[in-house]
Amino acid sequence: MPALSSTMTEGKIVSWVKSEGDVLSKGEAVVVVESDKADMDVETFYDGILAAIVVNEGESAPVGAPIGLLAETEDEIAEAKAKAAAQSSSAPATSAPKVEEPAPVAAKVEAPAPAPTVAAGPATPGKVVATPYAKKLAKQHKVDINKLAGTGPFGRITPEDVEKAAGIAPAPKANVAAPVAQAVAAPAASSPKAAASFPEIPGSHVVPFTTMQAAVSKNMLESLSVPTFRVGYPIATDALDALYEKVKPKGVTMTALLAKAAAMALVQHPVVNSTCKDGKSFTYNNSINIAVAVAINGGLITPVLQDADKLDLYLLSQKWKELVEKARAKQLQPQEYNSGTFTLSNLGMFGVDRFDAILPPGQGAIMAVGASKPTVIAGKDGFFSVKNKMLVWSCMDMCKTDASSASIFSAYPDNRYLVNVTADHRIIYGADLAAFLQTFSKIIENPESLTM
Repeated sequence: MPALSSTMTEGKIVSWVKSEGDVLSKGEAVVVVESDKADMDVETFYDGILAAIVVNEGESAPVGAPIGLLAETEDEIAEAKAKAAAQSSSAPATSAPKVEEPAPVAAKVEAPAPAPTVAAGPATPGKVVATPYAKKLAKQHKVDINKLAGTGPFGRITPEDVEKAAGIAPAPKANVAAPVAQAVAAPAASSPKAAASFPEIPGSHVVPFTTMQAAVSKNMLESLSVPTFRVGYPIATDALDALYEKVKPKGVTMTALLAKAAAMALVQHPVVNSTCKDGKSFTYNNSINIAVAVAINGGLITPVLQDADKLDLYLLSQKWKELVEKARAKQLQPQEYNSGTFTLSNLGMFGVDRFDAILPPGQGAIMAVGASKPTVIAGKDGFFSVKNKMLVWSCMDMCKTDASSASIFSAYPDNRYLVNVTADHRIIYGADLAAFLQTFSKIIENPESLTM
């Protein structure tokens, strides 16, 4: 089971594109896997024969667990089938395997070379079986591969075997087993506590999380470890509304307008586009990638408008339309949903005037945008005007007047909304966020630059 995203701990087999006995070519799609974000075609990195399917359609397996066995020759198929049957009987696909055992399937995202998505088949007696990368290393380091004893599945010679024979110290590798172990252990540890805290209600029934809902739950728990603060800022939207009415017939969406405005403001305030990954340093992102929260059937996902500051408004709108369509079809690629540097969440279309958004793991800030609503505003000249804002004020006391002063009041319709930004206080301070919001407000209130 390959790791199709940085947060994926297990995957579900949606369908097998190939059947047992089919001859596979390198780069050919073999299986469709449901990750925590999307359904993705998984390719094989080797030529061979799909000897046995270990994880059937509809079943799940942890990242790194074998989902199928690949044989190099027809002579290996029978042995591969026997091995698959033994694995199926000893451990069902829905349970996590022992994480100490080496996984025949590559799940390490940062490994120096790609590994197959299906495990290699058993070796034929008397024949030296080695991975292509191991053969390449043996040639580079002048190691006689025929004299090595393989430690891989079914005696296959691995790159580590060659490095050991050449006297090369193994390089540190990304630990995939640990997250799997933690993901499995955490629910097991918390289950008794949850059962004790929440008594069963008669007539209720339990519906398990989907893969995507489980990922959302995990991310929300991770966000609790980040010290955040929130800042709200009212912004007049009359000029933006007028611009939107002009460009809407050309396919421009309000989401694209807000994303473009946020990206332009982030150019001037790079710290708000930064990330704290280790608790000890800033990571300044060269790209401004605006992730936008989208509710889809059975979950929530954040398609990413990459390099939003460099795209014109019309191209940005077209790109956004394509991303939404792919998100609803669960066809987003990993870089289209996990590369965000700043997130935008808009509930204004539902009439919500204000809300606080939860900071996504791996980002520095998220902006929550509410609906534009009429608000009573006191101007510098002493006149009151009715303005549309996302911030709704109570004017029960401030609007009272007597007959002698009534003549100085007049109403001028205007629109305003309130944006709330949640930020990581380890790297973004109050003054940073206030300055960013001032810039964002100026862009929204004078939006001509959005169309340039």
